[in-house]
Amino acid sequence: MSIIYLLKKIPIDIGQAQKKHTTAGKRIAFSLIDNGVGKKALDIGCRDGYWSIRLDAHGYEVVSLDIEPFYEPALTHDVEEGLPFEDASFDLIWCTEVIEHLYHPEAFLQEIERVLKPHGKAILTTPNSAWFFYPIVKLWGWTPKKLQNPDHKQFFSYKDISRIAPTYKIFGYFPYMFIFFRIASLVGFLSPTFIFFLDKDTSRGR
Repeated sequence: MSIIYLLKKIPIDIGQAQKKHTTAGKRIAFSLIDNGVGKKALDIGCRDGYWSIRLDAHGYEVVSLDIEPFYEPALTHDVEEGLPFEDASFDLIWCTEVIEHLYHPEAFLQEIERVLKPHGKAILTTPNSAWFFYPIVKLWGWTPKKLQNPDHKQFFSYKDISRIAPTYKIFGYFPYMFIFFRIASLVGFLSPTFIFFLDKDTSRGR
């Protein structure tokens, strides 16, 4: 059994196939969600529908979307082609571990803002490929590309997220695995995951 396989099984947001619903990054991201009664949410990259079901339990009317969904109510759509919705359609957009799979992440974020209502919120997560762990294990040839999902096309640093999502607040977490706290400082160094959050009520003044 390889060390890489073992790393992918522990909940520190490396290669999330084994722990995709229970990582600290996902739990912190979901804690940012308000009561959804009377509101409409879009779950981008819904895959098995786990988060769509949780959003529904929070009271949202949920539209689910994925390029290859395993959730019967979901729409099948490639977000590289834009989002198939009218302007200002959603109160909440939930999108975890999607943006790193895209060739054009900036265009995708523009689409999120387009379909988000003026008082809406967007919550995204993506791996931090500049986390301090990676330079250490690179000594053994373990790069982010090897440890993360093989379909990843983007390997983001804090600077990258700040550039493509300048109106978003960026969070992370520290320490890891069993005890963790949401952090907003030293995120680029300490956190394995970026949680970035747009509140259209306040973002214009940031």
